Amino acid sequence: MTGRPILHGIRVIELACDEPGGTIAGPAAGLQLSEAGAEVIRIEPPGGAPAADSVLFSVLNRGKRRVALDLDGAAGRATLAQLLDGADVLLHGLGPAQAQALGLDDAALARTYPGLVVSAIGGWPRHHPLATSPARETLVLARLGLLDEQPGHRAGPVFVRMPFAGWLAAWFCAIGVMARLVARRRDGRGGAAHTSLAQAALAPMGMHWARAQRPTPAFARGLSKSTPIPLHRCQDGKWVHVHYSPDAAPWMAEALAAMGPAAVAAENAKYPPSHVAPNFGANKAIMATRPAQAWVEHFWAHDVAAQVAAPFGAIYASEQARVNGYAVALDDPRRGTVWQPGPAYLSTPPPRVRGPLRALEPAPADLRGREPAAPAPAAATAAALPPLAGIKVLDLGAYLAGPFATMLLADLGADVIKVEPPAGDAMRRLERVFAGTQRGKLGVTLKLGAPDAAPALAALVRWADVVHHNIRLPAARKLGVDDAALRHIKPSLVFCHISSYGPAGERKDWPGFDQLMQAACGWETACGGAGNPPMWLRFGVGDYLAALSSVFAVLLALYRRDDGGEGQSVAASLLGATLPTVAEAVMLADGTVTPVAPLDAAQTGVSPDHRLYRCLDGWLAVAALDEGEARALAGLAGAPAQREAWFAALPRADALARLRAAGVAAQPALEQQGDTFYDDPGHAAAGLHARYRHAVYGELEQVGAFWDFGDLPLALDRAPPALGEHSRQVWDLLGLDAAQVAALERQGLSSSPNPSIG
Repeated sequence: MTGRPILHGIRVIELACDEPGGTIAGPAAGLQLSEAGAEVIRIEPPGGAPAADSVLFSVLNRGKRRVALDLDGAAGRATLAQLLDGADVLLHGLGPAQAQALGLDDAALARTYPGLVVSAIGGWPRHHPLATSPARETLVLARLGLLDEQPGHRAGPVFVRMPFAGWLAAWFCAIGVMARLVARRRDGRGGAAHTSLAQAALAPMGMHWARAQRPTPAFARGLSKSTPIPLHRCQDGKWVHVHYSPDAAPWMAEALAAMGPAAVAAENAKYPPSHVAPNFGANKAIMATRPAQAWVEHFWAHDVAAQVAAPFGAIYASEQARVNGYAVALDDPRRGTVWQPGPAYLSTPPPRVRGPLRALEPAPADLRGREPAAPAPAAATAAALPPLAGIKVLDLGAYLAGPFATMLLADLGADVIKVEPPAGDAMRRLERVFAGTQRGKLGVTLKLGAPDAAPALAALVRWADVVHHNIRLPAARKLGVDDAALRHIKPSLVFCHISSYGPAGERKDWPGFDQLMQAACGWETACGGAGNPPMWLRFGVGDYLAALSSVFAVLLALYRRDDGGEGQSVAASLLGATLPTVAEAVMLADGTVTPVAPLDAAQTGVSPDHRLYRCLDGWLAVAALDEGEARALAGLAGAPAQREAWFAALPRADALARLRAAGVAAQPALEQQGDTFYDDPGHAAAGLHARYRHAVYGELEQVGAFWDFGDLPLALDRAPPALGEHSRQVWDLLGLDAAQVAALERQGLSSSPNPSIG
């Protein structure tokens, strides 16, 4: 068993329901399952998928078995039924009506294939009023109001070039499947594990969109869209993104001193205040005096996190990416040897690339007659349990990636204890951001690294199945919370660590943040638009991708442990999780990068058929992504040069009605949706809201469910903990007596809440 892939013996049927223009979520989820060891059979129409010649398709579907079936005919549907009879998982992007017409709705599948896990990825949740709308990311983001959440180089909503919702949805799908496979061993049956582009897109909004009955000033303030982003143009015209203040770096300190207080204040006054860089304006002026590479090398030498805003795809040449397997060389049948994204996480056995894109084939006989891995159906339990009920997780992380990962495990039903210093997590000063990654946890304070805190830490570790954190490993070793120290306490532990740049290579212990990964992978350049300065996406994409990839790795480790394996260490990273999003392009043998569709200078879109248009009273998003829709749009609004005038002359509702009547996919690009989101009954009906009592804020409303498991509930009933809110409860749970707890509190090693926060 030692060398077998973790998902050896699992068969996945991936039903290609590609939206025009290509899709990411379903194929990317299938790729994760495939490279974890599952056999993935991708079902395509007889002529192949529409985007089969694209670079993105060749990456997302590498190593899978591609089978042609005509599902419009009885023979094709009969073959699909035979395949499903021997399958463990079905992935599809069918809408509710389409699924029912093919006999692939949840009820029919449960009757016929009781052990089958099914994950449908739509544009919207199946109980949402927009569930039948096309699953096109731009339209989903527009309708949610997320295009207005991104500050651009002009006023109003901007087109978001990075398809972050599709990549997030892929991980939510893969995690949902793994959680359901874990639950299948307990319950003896399969079932739903659905998600959607809308749910995935809302994940980062947990740190921005929340509503409280009694908000503190810091909670009410949130994280302003007007906060200046420390992207600085250097002497050579290149841009460097610096995270946190660079003032202590010698070159910067010397230059600030030479400027003098008055000049520094004058430069700072040119920009709004920055919570990360008190001398933002002066930093910007000083950065313009040296080349970009000189600055980043100086910053790296002095432990300042910084990165050049690189061209799109240049990351494939990074030695750090290659040494960790995040960029891999593959012999592509169409393009020769290329560098493309590798697996985003590490486990034992490790994920592996299973070869390049294979040719489409007819359905051969060897695909039928297999027994699925599902156990015999068990007797019904008295009450349905969340997928991860009974799993215990110790969260030692901070900032975003670590805490969001453990929040997702709590959503899935795991018991999670969050440990933070008695002074609080570093993110507590940004209260809304902090709360967006903490629900579902019991909060305890403990001063890690203190000798007298060691017995309490050991008790927490012995309680846990999983320990998860994103503390830089040199610091973790000093605190005694590295893999070796914790698994010495409990060998069966699953230990998960999220780093910035990966566990190997020169930068393995370097500081890093989402912003720097967006810069390194080329997204800041791509999102700026043609000829514009680079632009950071404030959705914190790298943090959320790293969190999700780490959860997938944790579930793989638990699945293997339950299969007779042992505890193990798994790892994820910001770089490893962000690099796959560059899969639209690959690096050829000569070092050139294949082209991608550029964003225009006005940040409205990538083509006349896929962009934002301004109407008389607001913005409208159009995604006419197939030939028929493109012709219909041209017939309605004219040639590309005429279209802006056509839209500008119409109220948005009139333009939208005409587009829909012509069969053109479009949605209003809504604005200022932060509070409106929580007043929308359609969102509520689809489970997109969560509500609970918070010790400080009173009733707290946050972004809700990221999955729909059908017959299994999620655990969305516990508010984020106040500082030390559950310390006494946790110590009692772990068997610490009153004298031990008193000693911890007396020495300042732990704390309990004061009466004002309940």
